[in-house]
Amino acid sequence: MSEQLEARLVGTEQELNEAGRVLLQLRTGFELEELLQQVREQQQEGYQLAIAVLDEQVIGVAGFAINRKLAWGKHIYVDDLVTHADHRSTGAGKALMNWLRAYGREQGCEQLHLDSGVQRFGAHRFYLREGFDINSHHFAIGDLSL
Repeated sequence: MSEQLEARLVGTEQELNEAGRVLLQLRTGFELEELLQQVREQQQEGYQLAIAVLDEQVIGVAGFAINRKLAWGKHIYVDDLVTHADHRSTGAGKALMNWLRAYGREQGCEQLHLDSGVQRFGAHRFYLREGFDINSHHFAIGDLSL
């Protein structure tokens, strides 16, 4: 019998490794060990990982931090959100979004934010279905040495 889809914070080193393998599908410029090292460094600064688990297998990952800004108050900012390619349209993304909303409320957050690359049309459709609004443009200087 199949288990229920569950979303929760990463709790073990094994779950972190499995989450890293899924994150590689979004963050393709990394090797696994390099990605895990970066995650561990970011965790020292408040970065957290939530996972969607089905039958004891990590099938989705949300990397996020709780921040406070003048514009948004206390909020969750999602840096990374990905469902394993073999498990898209299974509810993993929705489970993670529902979990992030509930966790944010528990932590006293007022809002949930994320940025998405302009080319990620499927992701945009998902975010709009989940109730997100497009309310800003994100500008960046990618190389401060110039």
